[in-house]
Amino acid sequence: MVKTKYLTCALSCAALVGLSYNAHAIEGNGLPIYPDGLESYMSGALPGPGVHLLMYGGTMRYNSVRDRHGDKIPVPDFKVEVGMVAPRVVWVTPQQVAGGQLAFHALFPLLTVKEQAMGMSKRRSGLGDIAFGPALGYHFSDAAHAVIGVDFVAPTGRYKKGEMANLGRNYWTIQPAAAFTYTQPKGVNFDIKAMVDFNMNNSDTHTRTGHAIHADYALGYGFGNGWVAGIGGYAYQQFKKDSGPLAGDGKARAIGIGPTLRYANPNGWLFTAKWQQDVGVRSRPKGHQFLVKAAIPF
Repeated sequence: MVKTKYLTCALSCAALVGLSYNAHAIEGNGLPIYPDGLESYMSGALPGPGVHLLMYGGTMRYNSVRDRHGDKIPVPDFKVEVGMVAPRVVWVTPQQVAGGQLAFHALFPLLTVKEQAMGMSKRRSGLGDIAFGPALGYHFSDAAHAVIGVDFVAPTGRYKKGEMANLGRNYWTIQPAAAFTYTQPKGVNFDIKAMVDFNMNNSDTHTRTGHAIHADYALGYGFGNGWVAGIGGYAYQQFKKDSGPLAGDGKARAIGIGPTLRYANPNGWLFTAKWQQDVGVRSRPKGHQFLVKAAIPF
């Protein structure tokens, strides 16, 4: 019975996914639909009118699952690795709404998920859960910028109940978001993107992952030549409990922290890189992530 419980938890943890983008934890003590820490510098600065391409990439590795007390759940040989390439197309219109630039975006995560646990292993590649939505961008000065919007995460990734290495979560999520950027060529740079996840029901498992609030952040110093270096990461906390047969064992929470780097040039090219370690983890997997982002102007 105990072994079955741990195996169910391990299988559920493999449903890692969804970009963009709880009082009991995420379904089966798994990971949220948004990859925490995905955003870094310039997350609140909307570019000028036109079509823009952002490319996200990275690797996420987890080698343990933690319970509500932060103790390691003894799942033998547990390991999950996720490789990600995710293009995001952003269309910034010339329209003004409520004083802000109206924009739309869509993000298409391409994933490779590898999981092993209790003598079994599985690898699967393909499209994850697509995110899309509208946003408004504000420019208060050359240094201060903000974006508000709402994302809709659709269950487009392959999912099958009870399988390892699922590519999707099999439910919709509505995710209001707000981001703020303070940037200057030389001196302090600061970014934060806050999001709230309102998760719908997984019709296959009859489980509803509890709602959560989370934020990505970056704090660095600009050296005057396009380079910014500092620290960044994320914070995550569920505020509504799971319901259903695969509800997690407690409120999921975690913090990520690590070094960050940014380069930008006057022509609109942007590159950011971040490595972060999970700390203070409760009711979800623990590991580390390496994430990059590139902005490519048209």
